[in-house]
Amino acid sequence: MGFFKVTENVTWVGKTDWELKKFHGEEYSTHRGSTYNSYLVRDEKTVLIDTVWQPYAKEYVENLKKEIDLNEIDYIIANHAEIDHSGALPELMREIPNTPIYCTQNGIKSLKGHYHQDWNFVPVKTGDTLNIGKKDLIFIEARMLHWPDSMFCYLTGDNILFSNDAFGQHYCSEFFYNDLVDQAELYQEAIKYYANILTPFSKLVENKINEVVALDVPVDFICTSHGVIWREDPLQIVNQYMEWAKDYQENQVTLIYDTMWNGTRRMAETIAQGIKEVNPEVEIVLHNCGRKDKNDIITDVFKSKAVLVGSSTINGGILSSVAAILEQMRGLRFKKKKAAAFGSYGWSGESIKMITEELQKGGFEIINDGHKTLWFPDAASLEECIAYGKEIGNSIK
Repeated sequence: MGFFKVTENVTWVGKTDWELKKFHGEEYSTHRGSTYNSYLVRDEKTVLIDTVWQPYAKEYVENLKKEIDLNEIDYIIANHAEIDHSGALPELMREIPNTPIYCTQNGIKSLKGHYHQDWNFVPVKTGDTLNIGKKDLIFIEARMLHWPDSMFCYLTGDNILFSNDAFGQHYCSEFFYNDLVDQAELYQEAIKYYANILTPFSKLVENKINEVVALDVPVDFICTSHGVIWREDPLQIVNQYMEWAKDYQENQVTLIYDTMWNGTRRMAETIAQGIKEVNPEVEIVLHNCGRKDKNDIITDVFKSKAVLVGSSTINGGILSSVAAILEQMRGLRFKKKKAAAFGSYGWSGESIKMITEELQKGGFEIINDGHKTLWFPDAASLEECIAYGKEIGNSIK
């Protein structure tokens, strides 16, 4: 845990977590680890912005002591109460128990709910300011981006937006700035983060960005709470969020399936062939959701104009991995995407109807009643799958 200066008076005091593979319990895959970004702002007053995840609390506080006498910290800002940002607060507050903690009213409720402590909370709302000497910190509530308590704060003079979870990525690198890391990796982690976490709040994202832009303040850095700091053309990620927030789609179709004896897999491959025959420009991606990472699948759903979901019928239902990905898709509330079902069966064939119903619950526009094949597809069945693929391909031109 080495610290570095972002500007002359702003120091990164966070934690890099190279070993992290799962986040939000087991809900989010972090192939490239993550960082927990915490910042120390020095002026006539000294401010600590956010902390780190609870497993690193003791390490964090001990290292922070090497950077500053903890009693010199005048204020703490908790932009978001989620434990990956606030987890070191109990350890820190044992050392400096009376230090005021600035957060939203919802932040107070959340922090009390997590830690059951009645610390010296100072509630703030959009437009409130905290003078720290030559500079001010301006608070901007960001409700549901992605929790009710979330907020940003803006440091005048240094022109830094401390954006917490917004504009971040679960991405660990020895380089901490957007212009120093692999751009393809950065984009991949940024869109994955948006697709899996922020998609349900896209309208709020759009409104909040418009609100921040209306402040008409210069932004030289966007200091996120996960991943890199945006310093080269920092507003590029803001512009990208605006694009993602507007019912984003690329010219892509994603087929998601699980299969018992490869019949549904064979259908997926053949349907994809039919789509390609009538729509050669479209990109087609296939995922066996029983074997592929679910967050990578969701990222492809986010990018797609149409999604096909397939399952063998089992015990009058669908395979568990398909049920799980459908539930995740429902919760993310995608907009303006088409969908259809397919699958093989042995004697009852309920999977098609069940998948279609779940897709409807998720807000997808249903293309048709779906397509099913009895037993393993023979030559005639594969021709039907080709025809079905052509129908799908023509429906998304």
